[in-house]
Amino acid sequence: MSLELFATVFGIVFVAELPDKTALAALVLATRHKPLAVFLGSALALSVQSVVAVAAGSLLAQLNRTYVELGSGLLFLGCAVAMALRKQDDDDDGKGDEKAAGFFKSMWMSFLVIFVAEWGDLTQIGTAALQARYASWATVLLGSVAALWAVSGIAVIVGHRAAKVLNPRVTKLVASVVFAVVGVVLIVGALRHF
Repeated sequence: MSLELFATVFGIVFVAELPDKTALAALVLATRHKPLAVFLGSALALSVQSVVAVAAGSLLAQLNRTYVELGSGLLFLGCAVAMALRKQDDDDDGKGDEKAAGFFKSMWMSFLVIFVAEWGDLTQIGTAALQARYASWATVLLGSVAALWAVSGIAVIVGHRAAKVLNPRVTKLVASVVFAVVGVVLIVGALRHF
Protein backbone atom coordinates (compact mmCIF):
# COMPACT_ATOMS: atom_id res chain seq x y z
CA MET A 1 0.00 0.00 0.00
CA SER A 2 1.33 3.40 -0.98
CA LEU A 3 1.17 5.86 1.91
CA GLU A 4 1.28 8.75 -0.55
CA LEU A 5 -1.73 7.43 -2.47
CA PHE A 6 -3.59 6.75 0.80
CA ALA A 7 -2.96 10.36 1.92
CA THR A 8 -4.07 11.69 -1.46
CA VAL A 9 -7.32 9.71 -1.44
CA PHE A 10 -7.96 10.59 2.21
CA GLY A 11 -7.39 14.30 1.60
CA ILE A 12 -9.55 14.50 -1.52
CA VAL A 13 -12.46 12.56 -0.03
CA PHE A 14 -12.24 14.32 3.37
CA VAL A 15 -12.38 17.81 1.87
CA ALA A 16 -15.15 16.87 -0.58
CA GLU A 17 -17.26 15.22 2.15
CA LEU A 18 -17.11 18.03 4.75
CA PRO A 19 -19.75 20.28 3.16
CA ASP A 20 -21.75 17.36 1.77
CA LYS A 21 -25.35 16.36 2.44
CA THR A 22 -24.17 13.05 3.90
CA ALA A 23 -22.21 14.81 6.65
CA LEU A 24 -25.19 17.08 7.26
CA ALA A 25 -27.47 14.06 7.54
CA ALA A 26 -25.16 12.43 10.11
CA LEU A 27 -25.03 15.69 12.08
CA VAL A 28 -28.82 16.01 12.12
CA LEU A 29 -29.33 12.33 13.01
CA ALA A 30 -26.93 12.73 15.94
CA THR A 31 -29.10 15.47 17.42
CA ARG A 32 -31.97 13.00 17.75
CA HIS A 33 -30.33 9.60 18.32
CA LYS A 34 -27.55 8.00 20.29
CA PRO A 35 -24.25 9.15 18.79
CA LEU A 36 -22.69 5.68 18.74
CA ALA A 37 -25.70 4.26 16.88
CA VAL A 38 -25.55 7.08 14.34
CA PHE A 39 -21.80 6.71 13.87
CA LEU A 40 -21.95 2.92 13.47
CA GLY A 41 -24.86 3.12 11.01
CA SER A 42 -23.13 5.89 9.07
CA ALA A 43 -19.77 4.14 9.08
CA LEU A 44 -21.30 0.90 7.81
CA ALA A 45 -23.24 2.68 5.06
CA LEU A 46 -20.18 4.69 3.98
CA SER A 47 -18.02 1.56 3.98
CA VAL A 48 -20.51 -0.32 1.78
CA GLN A 49 -20.74 2.66 -0.58
CA SER A 50 -16.93 2.85 -0.78
CA VAL A 51 -16.78 -0.84 -1.68
CA VAL A 52 -19.42 -0.22 -4.37
CA ALA A 53 -17.40 2.74 -5.69
CA VAL A 54 -14.14 0.84 -5.83
CA ALA A 55 -15.78 -2.23 -7.35
CA ALA A 56 -17.56 -0.19 -9.98
CA GLY A 57 -14.52 1.94 -10.79
CA SER A 58 -15.21 4.36 -13.58
CA LEU A 59 -18.57 2.76 -14.46
CA LEU A 60 -20.17 4.30 -11.37
CA ALA A 61 -19.64 7.78 -12.74
CA GLN A 62 -21.98 6.90 -15.61
CA LEU A 63 -25.06 6.44 -13.38
CA ASN A 64 -27.90 8.80 -14.19
CA ARG A 65 -27.48 11.56 -11.58
CA THR A 66 -31.03 12.81 -12.15
CA TYR A 67 -32.65 9.67 -10.77
CA VAL A 68 -30.12 9.38 -7.94
CA GLU A 69 -30.82 12.98 -6.86
CA LEU A 70 -34.58 12.52 -7.20
CA GLY A 71 -34.55 9.36 -5.08
CA SER A 72 -32.30 10.95 -2.46
CA GLY A 73 -34.52 14.03 -2.34
CA LEU A 74 -37.64 11.95 -1.78
CA LEU A 75 -35.89 10.01 0.99
CA PHE A 76 -34.86 13.24 2.71
CA LEU A 77 -38.44 14.57 2.48
CA GLY A 78 -39.74 11.31 3.92
CA CYS A 79 -37.27 11.55 6.79
CA ALA A 80 -38.31 15.15 7.41
CA VAL A 81 -41.97 14.14 7.69
CA ALA A 82 -41.17 11.12 9.87
CA MET A 83 -39.00 13.24 12.16
CA ALA A 84 -41.64 15.97 12.46
CA LEU A 85 -44.38 13.47 13.32
CA ARG A 86 -42.26 11.38 15.67
CA LYS A 87 -43.02 11.41 19.37
CA GLN A 88 -40.29 12.06 21.94
CA ASP A 89 -37.65 9.32 21.96
CA ASP A 90 -37.98 6.73 24.69
CA ASP A 91 -34.45 5.42 24.16
CA ASP A 92 -33.09 6.93 27.37
CA ASP A 93 -36.06 5.84 29.48
CA GLY A 94 -36.14 2.20 28.41
CA LYS A 95 -34.28 -0.68 30.00
CA GLY A 96 -32.70 -3.86 28.70
CA ASP A 97 -34.18 -5.04 25.40
CA GLU A 98 -36.10 -1.79 24.82
CA LYS A 99 -32.84 0.16 25.02
CA ALA A 100 -31.11 -2.25 22.64
CA ALA A 101 -34.04 -2.06 20.22
CA GLY A 102 -33.84 1.74 20.28
CA PHE A 103 -30.10 1.59 19.63
CA PHE A 104 -30.39 -0.82 16.71
CA LYS A 105 -33.39 1.04 15.29
CA SER A 106 -31.36 4.27 15.35
CA MET A 107 -28.38 2.50 13.82
CA TRP A 108 -30.51 0.97 11.04
CA MET A 109 -32.20 4.30 10.29
CA SER A 110 -28.81 6.02 10.15
CA PHE A 111 -27.53 3.32 7.81
CA LEU A 112 -30.46 3.74 5.43
CA VAL A 113 -30.39 7.55 5.35
CA ILE A 114 -26.62 7.73 4.86
CA PHE A 115 -26.57 4.87 2.34
CA VAL A 116 -29.12 6.56 0.11
CA ALA A 117 -27.61 10.02 0.60
CA GLU A 118 -24.17 8.77 -0.43
CA TRP A 119 -25.37 6.86 -3.51
CA GLY A 120 -24.00 8.54 -6.61
CA ASP A 121 -22.49 11.28 -4.44
CA LEU A 122 -19.45 13.30 -5.48
CA THR A 123 -17.19 11.43 -3.07
CA GLN A 124 -18.43 8.07 -4.28
CA ILE A 125 -17.88 9.05 -7.89
CA GLY A 126 -14.52 10.54 -6.90
CA THR A 127 -13.55 7.28 -5.23
CA ALA A 128 -14.53 5.39 -8.38
CA ALA A 129 -12.46 7.80 -10.47
CA LEU A 130 -9.45 7.44 -8.16
CA GLN A 131 -9.74 3.65 -8.44
CA ALA A 132 -9.97 3.88 -12.23
CA ARG A 133 -6.90 6.15 -12.27
CA TYR A 134 -4.62 4.32 -9.81
CA ALA A 135 -5.96 0.73 -9.95
CA SER A 136 -5.02 0.14 -6.33
CA TRP A 137 -8.26 -1.05 -4.79
CA ALA A 138 -7.02 -1.64 -1.23
CA THR A 139 -5.35 1.75 -0.88
CA VAL A 140 -8.21 3.66 -2.51
CA LEU A 141 -10.79 1.81 -0.41
CA LEU A 142 -8.93 2.35 2.87
CA GLY A 143 -8.25 6.03 2.13
CA SER A 144 -11.86 6.67 1.17
CA VAL A 145 -13.33 4.80 4.15
CA ALA A 146 -10.96 6.51 6.61
CA ALA A 147 -11.89 9.95 5.28
CA LEU A 148 -15.62 9.24 5.30
CA TRP A 149 -15.46 7.85 8.84
CA ALA A 150 -13.49 10.91 10.00
CA VAL A 151 -16.07 13.33 8.58
CA SER A 152 -18.93 11.23 9.93
CA GLY A 153 -17.31 11.18 13.38
CA ILE A 154 -16.92 14.96 13.35
CA ALA A 155 -20.54 15.42 12.25
CA VAL A 156 -21.84 13.05 14.94
CA ILE A 157 -19.85 14.79 17.69
CA VAL A 158 -21.05 18.23 16.62
CA GLY A 159 -24.66 17.01 16.32
CA HIS A 160 -24.57 15.29 19.70
CA ARG A 161 -23.11 18.38 21.39
CA ALA A 162 -25.72 20.61 19.76
CA ALA A 163 -28.48 18.31 21.03
CA LYS A 164 -27.27 18.78 24.62
CA VAL A 165 -27.68 22.55 24.54
CA LEU A 166 -30.83 22.77 22.40
CA ASN A 167 -34.38 22.07 23.48
CA PRO A 168 -35.45 18.67 22.04
CA ARG A 169 -38.48 20.23 20.36
CA VAL A 170 -36.29 22.86 18.70
CA THR A 171 -33.81 20.17 17.63
CA LYS A 172 -36.64 18.10 16.15
CA LEU A 173 -38.01 21.11 14.27
CA VAL A 174 -34.57 22.16 12.98
CA ALA A 175 -33.76 18.59 11.93
CA SER A 176 -37.07 18.28 10.08
CA VAL A 177 -36.55 21.59 8.30
CA VAL A 178 -32.95 20.74 7.34
CA PHE A 179 -33.99 17.37 5.94
CA ALA A 180 -36.89 18.97 4.05
CA VAL A 181 -34.65 21.69 2.58
CA VAL A 182 -32.03 19.15 1.47
CA GLY A 183 -34.80 17.01 -0.04
CA VAL A 184 -36.33 19.92 -1.95
CA VAL A 185 -32.92 21.08 -3.22
CA LEU A 186 -32.14 17.57 -4.50
CA ILE A 187 -35.54 17.17 -6.15
CA VAL A 188 -35.40 20.61 -7.80
CA GLY A 189 -31.88 19.83 -9.03
CA ALA A 190 -33.05 16.52 -10.45
CA LEU A 191 -36.12 18.03 -12.12
CA ARG A 192 -33.99 20.60 -13.93
CA HIS A 193 -32.52 17.71 -15.94
CA PHE A 194 -35.88 16.53 -17.28
